[in-house]
Amino acid sequence: MKIQNVVDDIYRLAVNIEDENYLFEGIWPIPHGISINSYLIKGEKNVLIDLTQNIMDFPRAITEQLEGASLAVEDIDIIIINHMEPDHSGWLNEFCKKNTKGVIYCTKKAIPLLEAFGEVPPERAVAITDGMTLTAGDYELQFFDTPNIHWPETMMTYEKKRGILFSCDAFGSYGKVGNDTIFDDQLSQEKHKFFENEALRYYANIVATFSPFVLKGLSKLASLDIKTICPSHGIIWRDNPSVIINHYKRYAEYSKGPGEREVTLVWSSMYGNTKSMLNLIVQTLNKRQIPVHVFQAPGDDIGYILASAWKSAGLIFGMPTYEYKVFPPMSHVIEELLVKKVTNKKVFRYGSYGWVGGAQRDFEARIEKSGWDLLNFYEWQGAPTEADKQNMIQAVEAYCDELIKFTE
Repeated sequence: MKIQNVVDDIYRLAVNIEDENYLFEGIWPIPHGISINSYLIKGEKNVLIDLTQNIMDFPRAITEQLEGASLAVEDIDIIIINHMEPDHSGWLNEFCKKNTKGVIYCTKKAIPLLEAFGEVPPERAVAITDGMTLTAGDYELQFFDTPNIHWPETMMTYEKKRGILFSCDAFGSYGKVGNDTIFDDQLSQEKHKFFENEALRYYANIVATFSPFVLKGLSKLASLDIKTICPSHGIIWRDNPSVIINHYKRYAEYSKGPGEREVTLVWSSMYGNTKSMLNLIVQTLNKRQIPVHVFQAPGDDIGYILASAWKSAGLIFGMPTYEYKVFPPMSHVIEELLVKKVTNKKVFRYGSYGWVGGAQRDFEARIEKSGWDLLNFYEWQGAPTEADKQNMIQAVEAYCDELIKFTE
């Protein structure tokens, strides 16, 4: 990667995680990689906004990009840490050993984390207050406390004269970013769609739990004249930043419902009896012109299931009874959806059982406080009969009727 000019003497410094086997946050697959962006303001006071992770020789890469602006680590006067998660602060310890003069600006809640994560003495830091402005030569940097987007100590930095929002994890996405396509106006329509999908998956995996705080943060930022958004992951929005703002607003509002008129269907099967109904259900949904996204558990990664479920107004779960309870792989899926506060959904469950049932009772107990509206369920013993198949069609048809009403 090479240093990239954003505007005037503001630059993007970045690295890409490109290892297809790497799990972001140790959980989420990123087969298309992810960028980690830092930003440099060069002037009377040299400002570095967010750092990088201390892995894969990333500090050396950022150091070389600084040299592309004829600067060294020791030349940085101000270090702004919008967020203390290690992908943005992991280099802090080594950086501050080389740079002994830079003053760190962060939130009050971040101060103890400087020492905990980076072994940096708190005396080197200034705790910002919400709305506080710092002048650095020709640049006016205003700090906004935006807690829980997505850690309690998160803040954002706004350059007032040029209308640039350095948003850290907000407005970010998965997906590596090439040297020649770092801005929204450089992307093809296909690439825009790619980053939209990766932004939704990033949001559902990383941010979704904190959607009420996202809406509060958006309200706080609404009065700003934002001309450019520089996130810490993903592309820079300089042509039409309202696109990603509106995406995030929509993602956050899915937490209140109803979501899109589509269904996320997750199925599990032990010996094929529950699976045997899958095509019938998909065909019934298709006839009603309701898009359906199908996932298998185990098999498909929970990160992808979360993204689809977060957006969908409807959820359908297919699983057999296992030891009088929900089939264990589906139990994990349900737990993760609840942890991420996937709520306000219209739900249908189906499945086969052997000697006796029990999955339905267990399922209802698990989702009691989920905010899900369980419209109906259908169970059968052993392999489905022709009568079972007809009953299933009727049950799914009735489910479709309610889902359509919900999303009108």
